[in-house]
Amino acid sequence: MEITYYGHACFGFKTSSSTVVVDPFISGNELAKNIDVNGIKAEYILLTHAHYDHILDVEIIAKNNDATILANAEIASYYEKLGYKVISMNIGGVKRFDFGRIKMVSAVHSSSFPDGTYGGLACGFLMKMDGKVIYLSGDTALTIDMKTLPYVYGYINVAILPIGNTYTMGIHDAIVAAKFTGTRNVIASHYDTFPPIKVNKEKAQQMFLAEEKHLTFLSIGGTLDVNTFV
Repeated sequence: MEITYYGHACFGFKTSSSTVVVDPFISGNELAKNIDVNGIKAEYILLTHAHYDHILDVEIIAKNNDATILANAEIASYYEKLGYKVISMNIGGVKRFDFGRIKMVSAVHSSSFPDGTYGGLACGFLMKMDGKVIYLSGDTALTIDMKTLPYVYGYINVAILPIGNTYTMGIHDAIVAAKFTGTRNVIASHYDTFPPIKVNKEKAQQMFLAEEKHLTFLSIGGTLDVNTFV
């Protein structure tokens, strides 16, 4: 199974049977200007919350692919009224797919659409895809709930965590989150896009290594095989 980084907090997952995109914010991200939104393939679009920098390209990707939007009840209802296919969930729920399972888990963050519409509770996703376990936390603060995640599907092969601080966890808390979840591997998310969330990448990686954790910075458009994480 492959993970592709499209910038900011947007990731794509190519499984043996499907393609999944999470939190598409591409066309408004200067750092992702080389990514062609119209070329992105997705059978499912997962949304962690309703902020602009996580939903900007939902509709164009959904239209291009006749994709199904999976989100909390409020966000799903919002897009269903616009005529899109949706899967409505809430925190604690699990949906099964050919490639595995997706569980919606808690996140501590605000959530509203750009027009002010309430976006429900922010969330993250614990995903078992092609036998590998991936935790995508979404925008969140550090929470004690993260300690429970390894009890769901077993060892978490990789956690995708925000490290930009200001609006989410920073580097220090992301290291603790890695410890809570028991994973050895973290992919960085939600950094550098805007001035308040810029990070020193080399320093961040050194801090993770000092705690026996490995922090990966994927280049925008870059892809890696989850089998590389043990």
